[in-house]
Amino acid sequence: MSNERLMKVLLGPLMSEKSANAADNARQFTFKVTTDATKPEIAAAVEQLFDVTVDKVQTIKVKGKSKRFGQIQGKRKDWKKAIVRLAEGQDIDFGAGA
Repeated sequence: MSNERLMKVLLGPLMSEKSANAADNARQFTFKVTTDATKPEIAAAVEQLFDVTVDKVQTIKVKGKSKRFGQIQGKRKDWKKAIVRLAEGQDIDFGAGA
């Protein structure tokens, strides 16, 4: 896997109350990833960017919602999220310097 590909796999962290509880209780962090990303690519990208050891990766494909804009029927994009569990003693701090 190339460095360039690994830098494009993660699109950003997903911050919600549910993901914050998972991070505190089970060392699980949630990321929005490209739809064609594989589990080994996601693990390698997280390890490279945050200098941590990944224990497990789970992925979920999220279907885009159907929406109406007046008479026009529209649809939001489908996207993929990854739940990454870190090894014991590892942590990611997104609020560093805040």
